[in-house]
Amino acid sequence: MTEFLIDSHCHLDMPAFDNDRQQVIENARQAGVAGFVIPGTTAERWEKVLDIASGADDIWPALGLHPYFCNEHSATDLDRLADLARSRAPVAIGEIGLDLFLPHLDERKQRYYLEAQLDLARELDLPVILHIRKANDQVLQILRQHPVKGGICHAFSGSLQQAGKFIDLGFCLGFGGMITYERSRKLRKLAKELPLDAIVLETDAPDMSGALHRYQRNSPEYLPEVLDSLARLRRESREEIARQTTLSVQQQLSLKTPDQATSANMPGNHP
Repeated sequence: MTEFLIDSHCHLDMPAFDNDRQQVIENARQAGVAGFVIPGTTAERWEKVLDIASGADDIWPALGLHPYFCNEHSATDLDRLADLARSRAPVAIGEIGLDLFLPHLDERKQRYYLEAQLDLARELDLPVILHIRKANDQVLQILRQHPVKGGICHAFSGSLQQAGKFIDLGFCLGFGGMITYERSRKLRKLAKELPLDAIVLETDAPDMSGALHRYQRNSPEYLPEVLDSLARLRRESREEIARQTTLSVQQQLSLKTPDQATSANMPGNHP
């Protein structure tokens, strides 16, 4: 049986997919991935994200200014983001956040753009997709000062205690290819201990490839491998994990999935 999965975080707009984007999407669909969320990263890439999602009822855009590119962003980008968010109906504001892992990134600038985008998300009643590296406590503090309706913490790698605080603020936590590596002991332990309804699946393609594709371009078609690893770690059925993680993405981002795909692929709807 093919489970119904949603890749809650994949960058199909990136140049790594320019030569075979549609084939990648079709391969993923054949593998059971019936939905794709594409977060925006810079103002210059938003139109590409929107273009890929247009006309496809299983691809959803998010729009945001990624902290990694904070030196490229400008205040006018925030104005354009507000205009597009009102007119083009993204499912979330994202990918936004704080990255304190890389010392060359200006923390002050990152905070400025994060806070402005959180305020926009609250104004428009949209969830957010968060990028957090070495900054979980800082982001939690900012979220308390700039509350939003929730969303997804992409590639979560904090502690169980920090995870609980994000969950209390209305967030789900994204897990991808890193849990397929046996050496990722802390992350695998976290994925095992969290409530299942707090977890969503992602690839972060073309980055963060899993163990079976190390040093290769990552792809949404590998999402079932994340499902397999999670099922083994939690000793729970693939069907139940697929059902719940899909439901969680749908609820967090208010996704409307294709009726045909839903009826054909949702676990429990097969003879």
